[in-house]
Amino acid sequence: MRRALVIVGLALLPQMAAADPGDVTLFSPAQGRPTTTLSLFGANDTVDVEPIVADFLRANPDLAVRYHEFTTLKLREHYLRGKDSEDGADVIMSSAMDLQVQLVNDGWAQTYVSEQTRALQTWAQWRDELFGYSYEPAVLVYNRKLMDVKKLPRTRYELLTLLRDPERPLRGRIGTYDVRRSGIGYLLASQDARLSSISGALTAALGDNQAVLLDQSRALLDRVARGEIVLAYNVLGAYAQKHIDAGAPIGIMPLADYTQVLMRTVMIPRTARRVGAARRFVDYLLSLKGQRFMAGQSPLPPLRIDTDSRDTPAGAGATERAIPLGPGLLVYLDALKRRHFLETWDAAMQHEGLPAQR
Repeated sequence: MRRALVIVGLALLPQMAAADPGDVTLFSPAQGRPTTTLSLFGANDTVDVEPIVADFLRANPDLAVRYHEFTTLKLREHYLRGKDSEDGADVIMSSAMDLQVQLVNDGWAQTYVSEQTRALQTWAQWRDELFGYSYEPAVLVYNRKLMDVKKLPRTRYELLTLLRDPERPLRGRIGTYDVRRSGIGYLLASQDARLSSISGALTAALGDNQAVLLDQSRALLDRVARGEIVLAYNVLGAYAQKHIDAGAPIGIMPLADYTQVLMRTVMIPRTARRVGAARRFVDYLLSLKGQRFMAGQSPLPPLRIDTDSRDTPAGAGATERAIPLGPGLLVYLDALKRRHFLETWDAAMQHEGLPAQR
């Protein structure tokens, strides 16, 4: 009760969860009487959003925030299904950059220009409708107790060589995203296909080694922490660091050939009912105050820490390859391109193909 933020968890009954409304949490300011409740749809874990929302509400005591947590795929699906409802999204936050670009391209975002949006570099915003607020590498993670650091692959070619070892030391002991069920997984895998000449061979080798396929970073990292798998490929670094900080025996290995970096993005949908409050929240996320708070009090790496003179975000490494916002992300969302990509992936993973949903 002494916390700066009062959290009222709206626990959903099982029969309600079957309707897939997402996990809903209501955040209220510690002081003040909110007159407006802002509806956020996000793919971030609620526990990671909590401190950010708390700081925002301290400066905006007239607002409360209802946060709906989804996976990246379900977020888009749920927004489009209930976009005109009273509790529809006023703000959408997601790391599935391609799906966000698709929403913008299909006309579901509204333009917003402010001092904070103008402060972003051109690669971090698109059409004044979609804005990056967090910068996150995808890394190789490993169990420090079970994997000899001297034997860790440093590049994708070394990972491929290890997977092709006749003794199959990683058989059933390596994990990655299920690209059919994970929006981030599909984004990273399709970008790997664009960046790497051995991506197809690497996918086939993962399939030959019976890779464990999961739809969330948290689930992959939990498996690594418990020693059920020893390596996980293309996992978001911030979540890995969060597990390390909590004492998990996990190590992080950014691959030296290149490290993909995605942005968590935010947009105000065209159907938002509380536009003024939504703009205040977006400005907070993009502001130096919000970004500095994120750096110190949240596991989400900030995109902008006084980056006015930078071409890349603070802390960006020489081998990092940022995925830029823009129409290029729509290439692998083309129906034929996507179907071919998934059919190839299914064959490599010996995965039973399901109807494509994205």
